[in-house]
Order: sequence, then C-alpha cells, then structure tokens
Amino acid sequence: MDFIDRMLQISTRTPRQLAYIKTEEATKNAFVMPFIQALGYNVFDPTEVVPEYTADIGSKKSEKVDYAIVRDGKPIMLIEAKCATSDLSRDHTSQLFRYFSATDARFGILTNGIQYQFHTDLEKPNQMDENPFLIVDMLNFDARQVAALKKFTKSIFNMDQILSIANQLKYRREISLLIDAEFHEPSTEIVRHFTRQVYSGRLRASVLDEFREIFKDSFREFINAKIANRMPSPIESEGLIQNGNAAYGEDDTAAEKAPPGSDTAQDEIDGFYVVKAILRDIIDPSRIVMRSVRSYCSILLDNDNRQPICRLHFRPPKMYLSLFHGEKRGGSRSTAYSISTNLQKNSSKRY
Repeated sequence: MDFIDRMLQISTRTPRQLAYIKTEEATKNAFVMPFIQALGYNVFDPTEVVPEYTADIGSKKSEKVDYAIVRDGKPIMLIEAKCATSDLSRDHTSQLFRYFSATDARFGILTNGIQYQFHTDLEKPNQMDENPFLIVDMLNFDARQVAALKKFTKSIFNMDQILSIANQLKYRREISLLIDAEFHEPSTEIVRHFTRQVYSGRLRASVLDEFREIFKDSFREFINAKIANRMPSPIESEGLIQNGNAAYGEDDTAAEKAPPGSDTAQDEIDGFYVVKAILRDIIDPSRIVMRSVRSYCSILLDNDNRQPICRLHFRPPKMYLSLFHGEKRGGSRSTAYSISTNLQKNSSKRY
C-alpha cells in the first residue's frame, strides 16, 4: 500500500470513529498510533518508537512525552497527544516546548489525533518555534501536503532535507495567513500602498474607506482569474510535488510523457484522488495509478494501458472525463462527460 493510500485510509476512517473517542488513550490507539505506523515506524518496537519517553526538565524529573520516534538510539521526533475532543491550545504547545528543549529531537508534533502540528527550531537552536511549519488535518486532508509529509517516513527520513523544506513551509504558511487576512479585511497600510499608485488626490480617511472596498473587489477578481487560469499551488510550483506520479509514489515509465514544464495540474491530482476514494471499496487503492501525458491524464488498473479506468481531460479548453465501455480497449470509443461546471462548483469540496 502506497503512503498516500495509508493516509487516505486514516482520513476516511477518522470521521467514522470520532464519535466513539472520549479519552486520550482512545485517541492514541485509534488515531495517533496508526498515523505513526503510516509513517513507517513500528509502534511495537521500542528501538523505533518509545511510549512515555522520559524528558527530564531542570528540577522536574520523570517528565514524559507520549511518544518519541528514535533513530540510532536518539530521539528525532517527539509526539505529544491530547484527546480528540481537545482544542490544541498554547498551553499544549508550551508543554511540548519544554520537552523539546530537554532532548536532542529536532521535530515536535502536537496532535489531538485529528490535527497534527509539526514544529522545529528554525528561529533559535534547541528552542521549539511557537508556530508550526506544517499542519495536517485528517478531517480535511489535503493531498498537496503528501510530498512534504512523506519526508518524515522512516524509509527516506533525512534531517537536513526536512529542515530545508520546513524553513520554506513555515514562512509560506505565515505569509499565506497574512494574505488571507488582507483578503478578508485589508489593512490601512496595504490600501494606502495601492491607492497611492492609482489616485493622485489627498488620501483622506473617506477616500481610503472607498478604496478599501475597491481593493477587496480587485483582489477577489485577481484570485478568481488566477484560479480560472489554473495557477499551480505554491508547493507544486517549487517542486515539492513534481508531478502526479512522484507525489503518489507511482513509477514514471509511461510511454508518452508530458513535456518538460507541463507538470500534472492540481485538478488532475485531485481527480486521481477522488477516483481512488470512489473505488476504494471495490478495488485495492494501491492498484490504481495515474499517468500524465501531453494531452490528458490516464487512470489505470495495475499500471496497465490495457486496463484503463478513465481519462481526465482537464487542460483548457478541454474539461471533461472519458469512461471506457464495450469490448474494445485503449483506442476504443469512450463516453465523455463534460464536468467543467461541476469542477468549478466543487473545487473546494473534500472527498
């Protein structure tokens, strides 16, 4: 089973089990331990995962963090788990902060089994940053985070590489939060900055109030135009997700590859993700693979061109899905369904 499939399995199971989780121990057993297992670590092997890891802090002895993931006898990740019904607060973060400073670990994860907040020490050595550089929500799982999350798996764990990515993700996330705040409620500073460049009059308060609404409308129109033109996501554009096959651990032996620079569009990655979710009850998801070529994205069974499931034609001006029927394969006639309207309507829907 691929890494993405393991994450999908947890994400699919989480909402069904959530109502039955009332304690911290139940949270650990149902959610946290499977998450650690999905990263490739054996929760039953004390040389890999140490429960109730002792992290003595100054005069406080026998302070224990819920889990430590160990490599060569030293902790590389600390995991502090709270009950699924808990909101992850600053108090919980400060508790993990203390544990972090008392060990050699470079990564701390605060979780309630639903949300996983990844911290490191980018600002001061051996002092955990207050804000996480990555947040993974299993009730709202974002496939674009898979490539970054996969870096924490046992098989490819590389400290320097993760720290480099963490540095990028941390500041992108913080800047994204600022942009989001400006999008919903533009500050006087940013309104003044743009107004000054298009308006020659005196910038009175009434003028700024008027231009604040103009700025909000212009910002919204700009974002919508970029979405319509299929602007790549920040992670995708920086190569953290290089193409659909690499992101999901598939091989890249397709006979016809997309040309350089035409990486799999996010719509195709999302479409692949949806197809796997729809079929997972009747087909082992690990058997479903994608191949992105010049003009379309194929979704195949067992990576076999003779067993196509569907084709995603998600490249403007084409926006439709092809399904195969009849006895003919490969070049057979297909039934095409136009989905451009539904794609836009459901672009933010989670499956």
